[in-house]
Amino acid sequence: MEHMEKLNLTTEWDKTFPKSDKVDHKKVTFLNRFGITLAADLYTPKGTSGKLAALAVCGPFGAVKEQSSGIYAQTMAERGFITLAVDPAYTGESGGWPRNVQSPDICTEDFGAAVDFLSVQDNVDPERIGIIGICGYGGFALNAAIIDTRVKATVASTMYDISRMNANGNIGEADSKEARDELRKKLSEQRTIDFKNGDYAHDGGVPKEVPDFVPDMVKNAVNYYTTERGYHPGSLNSNGGSTITYPLSFINAPILHYLDELDSAVLLVHGEKAHNKFYSDDAYKQMKGDNKKYYVVPDAVHIDLYDNTAVIPFDEIVKFFNEYLK
Repeated sequence: MEHMEKLNLTTEWDKTFPKSDKVDHKKVTFLNRFGITLAADLYTPKGTSGKLAALAVCGPFGAVKEQSSGIYAQTMAERGFITLAVDPAYTGESGGWPRNVQSPDICTEDFGAAVDFLSVQDNVDPERIGIIGICGYGGFALNAAIIDTRVKATVASTMYDISRMNANGNIGEADSKEARDELRKKLSEQRTIDFKNGDYAHDGGVPKEVPDFVPDMVKNAVNYYTTERGYHPGSLNSNGGSTITYPLSFINAPILHYLDELDSAVLLVHGEKAHNKFYSDDAYKQMKGDNKKYYVVPDAVHIDLYDNTAVIPFDEIVKFFNEYLK
């Protein structure tokens, strides 16, 4: 399209995981509905023919396609699906300015744009498209599935509802008018500072070091995003973080209000010991229909479902998509 931004795409393999010899890989670009050019990694199983089922993959919140979403996409391509690991708008190799800003509408839209792209590929069956969202993009995946009837099946892995998190606190610790008023005041004042400076301040991302007394959920994030295990120079969480004012878009915009009206199939995957498991618990209670499934991974914490391929239940995920993307 003539309005697509020219992106600076890396040509070498720069993922946090090894390249598979069972799939073909290439980078692609396409527009979302807001005119932002998105960059993605397209994985295709080798030795296949005809039209295949396809999956769009995104997340975690603050990550890039070279991290967790790429692991999910490449692994599912090894299992026979065409997959697309997407950098969200304003993030990684995707276009958009200011950098590293977030919005519930645009985060949701990026899944729709990925479905746009997949649905017109010669080797994709447009009636067999699913999506996978990890962490915060698990919530956006569910939101996208509510809106987009082209999505036939959705997996939300170790899901966060980012709107709820910003309004109520990470684990519900700030669910009061007083706490929200304090946050609103801070963010409003930051808007003035940013406008005066002519640029947008960022929150710093995941800290490089943490004292022993911080919660394990923080230590686990540091262990993933700041070490060789998961660090990537394009990742918000591994580097400068999101814009400080990004929560403004989320506090007043619940994303899962109509989850009880979602007719298509859903598989929720969560670790038994994850600090944020209550998000999936509540989502499962809200959904209706016998095509909603919940798989709890024994002993797993939140970060385990980012990259631990010995723990991520790929057999269950494949079984789910094979059932609902027939």
